[in-house]
Amino acid sequence: MIYFALTVLCLTSCNSNNTERAEEQNLTKSTVDSIKFKSDYSEVNGIKMYYEIHGTGVPLVLIHGGGSTIGTSFGRIIPLLSKKYSVIAVELQNHGHSDFREIPQTFEQDADDVAALMKNIGITKASFLGFSNGGTTATQIAIRHPEVVDKLILASAAFKRDQLFPGFFDMMQKASLDNMPRELKEAFLKINPDSARLQAMFEKDRDRMINFEDISDEQIKSVKALTLLIFGNADVVSPEHAVEMYRLIPNAHLAILPGGHGDYIGEITTLSKTGKQKEFVVAMIEEFLDKPKDSEL
Repeated sequence: MIYFALTVLCLTSCNSNNTERAEEQNLTKSTVDSIKFKSDYSEVNGIKMYYEIHGTGVPLVLIHGGGSTIGTSFGRIIPLLSKKYSVIAVELQNHGHSDFREIPQTFEQDADDVAALMKNIGITKASFLGFSNGGTTATQIAIRHPEVVDKLILASAAFKRDQLFPGFFDMMQKASLDNMPRELKEAFLKINPDSARLQAMFEKDRDRMINFEDISDEQIKSVKALTLLIFGNADVVSPEHAVEMYRLIPNAHLAILPGGHGDYIGEITTLSKTGKQKEFVVAMIEEFLDKPKDSEL
């Protein structure tokens, strides 16, 4: 579900060559090279929260995974999505450019922050794409702030502890900063060249997962937004659990694709950096977002 699992599943690129490293360093630049670009901060529930807007059109909010930034989760698909939508990409508390909180990090607080940011920048309703932990945050937005949600895309997200692979929470108890993928550490330190802040962010993410509590079936069934679930067949959530989630959400569609955690969107730590799957997934997302709510995909 978060970056620690990537190490265990061998989805990090530990022996990247110089060409790959150059590509990673250019992800932020490729994110900015959109049709229209704006970046800013907004005062949200006592912190300054960073966001970017790419392109024009119907709003689509992107919520990154644990330990990540806008660029590391979505750098390879923002240039594609922003050709058609107004892509609003956020960085959550303790991540990237956004401020730290001394209190424990929770998915509920993240959901409230995103909803408040939308109000601050004048967006009354949007569709949401959340990846990994960002998908759990997007789910909480649909539960806690349903009025702001048009459609919902949950990518490699989990609702319950037993949906994550066996041994996940034992691993969390023993996790250290050394387990964090190099690409994510480098991206954080490029924005915040402070190893103490990196350690603090890591600990908040780790502790959030250690203390993660199930979202109840009743809460999941309360999600009214038309929802697209996307998983890899070798994801941290098994295909069987993906189907279970699909059955719980009243208005859901399910896609299970070849590959692991984030392969299908070109997330920065994935081994497949030059594949065409992300173009296929973006086309699928576009079809989902553009279809009338009462039609079949």
